[in-house]
Amino acid sequence: MYFKYLILFLFFPSITYSQTGWTWAELKSMPERISNNAVTQGVDDSGNVNVYSFSGIDSTKLYSGINLKSYRYNVTTALWEIITSLPDGQGKIAAGASTVKNKIYIIGGYHVNANGSEVSSTKVHVYDPITNTYLLDGADIPIAIDDHVQAVWRDSLIYVVTGWSNNNNVPDVQIYDPANDNWLVGTATPNTTQYKMFGASGVIIGDTIYYNGGVTSGFSFNATSYLRMGVIDPIDPTIITWSQLQDNPGGNGYRMAAAKYNNRCFWIGGSGTAYNYDGIAYNGSGGVEPHSRILTYQKDWNMWFEGLGSPYGIMDLRGIAQITPTSWIICGGMETDQFVTNRTFLLEFDPQVGGVGENLKGGISIYPNPASDYISLDGEYKNTTYKIFSTAGGMVLKGVLTNNTIEISALSTGFYQLELSDSKKVTKGGFVVSP
Repeated sequence: MYFKYLILFLFFPSITYSQTGWTWAELKSMPERISNNAVTQGVDDSGNVNVYSFSGIDSTKLYSGINLKSYRYNVTTALWEIITSLPDGQGKIAAGASTVKNKIYIIGGYHVNANGSEVSSTKVHVYDPITNTYLLDGADIPIAIDDHVQAVWRDSLIYVVTGWSNNNNVPDVQIYDPANDNWLVGTATPNTTQYKMFGASGVIIGDTIYYNGGVTSGFSFNATSYLRMGVIDPIDPTIITWSQLQDNPGGNGYRMAAAKYNNRCFWIGGSGTAYNYDGIAYNGSGGVEPHSRILTYQKDWNMWFEGLGSPYGIMDLRGIAQITPTSWIICGGMETDQFVTNRTFLLEFDPQVGGVGENLKGGISIYPNPASDYISLDGEYKNTTYKIFSTAGGMVLKGVLTNNTIEISALSTGFYQLELSDSKKVTKGGFVVSP
């Protein structure tokens, strides 16, 4: 969900980076350092878009530092403020936050006791951005859950997919209906280690759930790179058809932020190794370091693109706030050396520079598409100059057409833009080179 409002972004400080279509700008820092915080967006009574952060762990990284503190960031005024804490009896982490019809639902999470025991939550907290107050809790979650996948379908239902429940990963799909304050039972994922995860994250595009990464049950809690797809029946949204897709090529992902734009999914940051709430690996290898990357999955072509060289390594994310169709805000988390941060970043994506523009088949009729050895063009193009550009904007091929075929076998897998020019006009179209 995003908001159609005029927004003035005030950057603090004014530092900007670019990476394969992405621009990062650092905003004013949060009032306190916090990690594993549930993050989403909402609109206040003045019509301002706000970013909201609920619960998490403070800079001590101790069980006693797990709290219920909550914050909001006004995108227009560029100001953070502390708001009333979550109405629960004990601090928690690994919750999820979702916005439906401008109400925020903070679901699940887990508490850590002084003796080290962990208890998954059944709570659904409800926050109203208009009144800046918590409403009565929603109906309890049937199966206590934390570190789950949480995504919204059609601004109406919240899907809670797999996750950890007290002592194990579960395959259950629990669907919360805010309008009726009740839970529906969705088709469970397959009861296998390829699907049952904690610390995975995902989105819903149209009627399809995509979730990536996460950690399997077991002695060492292994992180994974699996991508799974669940097709929701729009007539009966409790019916889901599950399948496994191509693993992400960037390797394992744990506690990544997940976002979407039209026909693609993004996974931001995270880590390649599973760790406890203090950032120390379960497998005994010591402190875990964050990824500096944004993974992109283009669903129409079933293809992955790994955006390396992100300017900021960040992990321990439990959500992201979508501000416009192509801009998001992340806040908090853990940086290098498991440093709990209060830094806030605006991430903006340019679909054209990012190489996955909306007109992949527009402008010029290109076939086959995807292609591997050659592309053919409908129409007559004698003595027409062609140029092919990569996703980074650089020209990779140039020539003059003598017929309607262009050899592309030298191109790497990815998205490309074809530009044709003659004395009268310039025409553009996009195509995909497949493996």
